Amino acid sequence: MDIEALREQINDCDEVLSKTFVRRMETALEIARYKKEHGLPVFDPARERAVISRVTEGCDEAMAVNMKLLYNTIFDLSRTYQQRYMSSQTELTNHIQQAIERTAQVFPRRAVVACQGMEGAYSQLACDKLFSLPSLMYFRRFEGVFQAIASGLCEYGVLPIENSSYGSVTEVYDLMRKYRFSIVRSVRLKIDHRLLAKPGVKLSDVREIVSHEQAIGQCGAYLKGLKDVKITVFGNTAEAAQFVANNSRNDLAAISSPACAALYGLTVLADAVSDSDSNFTRFICIAKDLQIYPGANRMSLMLNVRHTPGALYAMIAKFAALGLNLTKIESRPIAGTDFEFMFYFDLDASVYAPEALQLLCELDAGPETFTYLGSYSEV
Repeated sequence: MDIEALREQINDCDEVLSKTFVRRMETALEIARYKKEHGLPVFDPARERAVISRVTEGCDEAMAVNMKLLYNTIFDLSRTYQQRYMSSQTELTNHIQQAIERTAQVFPRRAVVACQGMEGAYSQLACDKLFSLPSLMYFRRFEGVFQAIASGLCEYGVLPIENSSYGSVTEVYDLMRKYRFSIVRSVRLKIDHRLLAKPGVKLSDVREIVSHEQAIGQCGAYLKGLKDVKITVFGNTAEAAQFVANNSRNDLAAISSPACAALYGLTVLADAVSDSDSNFTRFICIAKDLQIYPGANRMSLMLNVRHTPGALYAMIAKFAALGLNLTKIESRPIAGTDFEFMFYFDLDASVYAPEALQLLCELDAGPETFTYLGSYSEV
């Protein structure tokens, strides 16, 4: 047979498949109505295993694998279809609607804000970009920012979440899982690292360089080119600059910002120390309560995907099916579990879009452990 004749056979099969698929989904909707009336869950793993066993019976091993993959996709579509009917409104979507209604129409200019570091740190620069008149509270550790919000000392906190060249700040992701606060805004800040020292110190004099571990990582190539220089990790870049300025030694330098050079009276020994000329850090602004300001077009989630083959694929396929652009996925191990992971997702998705609310409804009603981290815009 030639290829056109074979394609006609495929067309005949597709016609049967499409009609059968529509009939199956219509029946799934009737099942959803029954489940809703009788308080039954959408997900029925025993039923799905029984179907897989039945449809793969008599297939050779290779075809059985393909059949299982096909039916896992069908099950996911069927669950989504049923959940859409059963969960058009959930406690989460009601909470989101209430947050939209009670949140002010304009992001605040003045606020008490917690950040990690000290005057001159990049977190402080991010605060100044987010708020016109912030009253800043500084903390040595990232968790101190979360604790300050939890205790009511301040309403907002600003934290680094990822760098364009060095990756994610994993400790902040872990703390987001622990405290379950909401992201209310984010900002991208251009990072301009400089090698700073006291006036009169030359590069050839330097025997120790101090800075934050993220800054050290972002300048790894430059640092590898230096010989016989010790690298010491500090709590933040501003603290490192202050340490150099206040120390009597003349063999110290810090990787820090131009703002810290001016603040602490240091000179620039080298201004091209970053691995990339396009070095940006993304900071998030967090709050204890859900706040959704107008123009929110990004969304962040945490999801504990089932530890089964294809579970992550099925979840990502759900985003794609709804036309939602997944911009970031980050996995973090869950302490005390047997290689289970919590996944963090960032989406380009407006909270006002029906497909975004539909996704939240489905995740909220689904079997996975799910946390909505907020909808916000980035400046």
